[in-house]
Amino acid sequence: MTTVTDTASTKSTTSATTAASTSGLLTDYNLFLKLLTTQMTNQDPLDPMDTSEYTAQLVQYSQVEQSIQQTGALGNILSQLLSQQMAQASSYIGREARFDSPVAGLDTNSPARWTYYVDGTPGTITATIKDSLGATVATVNLDPEAQGSYEWDGTKTDGSKAAAGAYTLSVDAKDASGSSLGTTINSIGVVNDVVTDGTDIMLGVNGIRLSAAGLVALAAPTAD
Repeated sequence: MTTVTDTASTKSTTSATTAASTSGLLTDYNLFLKLLTTQMTNQDPLDPMDTSEYTAQLVQYSQVEQSIQQTGALGNILSQLLSQQMAQASSYIGREARFDSPVAGLDTNSPARWTYYVDGTPGTITATIKDSLGATVATVNLDPEAQGSYEWDGTKTDGSKAAAGAYTLSVDAKDASGSSLGTTINSIGVVNDVVTDGTDIMLGVNGIRLSAAGLVALAAPTAD
């Protein structure tokens, strides 16, 4: 199943950075203990370590230990929050979801579906569909009088059928004078499952997975 990343990638990067920071703290912590123990073991009994210096090193030791404990506690809190979000998101299963994304899923049983809004009165509307590699697979002229939604059954420009997967819609709308008009595109699909990648809640929709962070609306599924 294809996973479409947006904010999820940022969160995954943040998670990796946090893990690396924790690993670094643990390394520093263990190294500090080793150095302090070696220093105390090999100090000159006739000229022992200065008390103020020893105290300063103990303070550093305490600060590193607290940083590790705080990082671990934060990780536990985030894990609990993620579990709660998973439980809440399970109620999305079977609902029709709309995402702030031009990427929709196409599978063998359901077409890829989008809604679009044109800022102005269009004279012409051209829809372009690209695959996950960015290659154009279909170009369709839409009726400017019936703008609002579009379903693609996977038929490519050459008449062949596209494989199941993630496809991106772009809309080129022009007014009567030929000037370009702004458009807003959302993808639509029924939620089939809810999963997590460890940092983000992902919703399975029409064979692909989209981040729940991009969810903008939920509704009862449209009757066939």
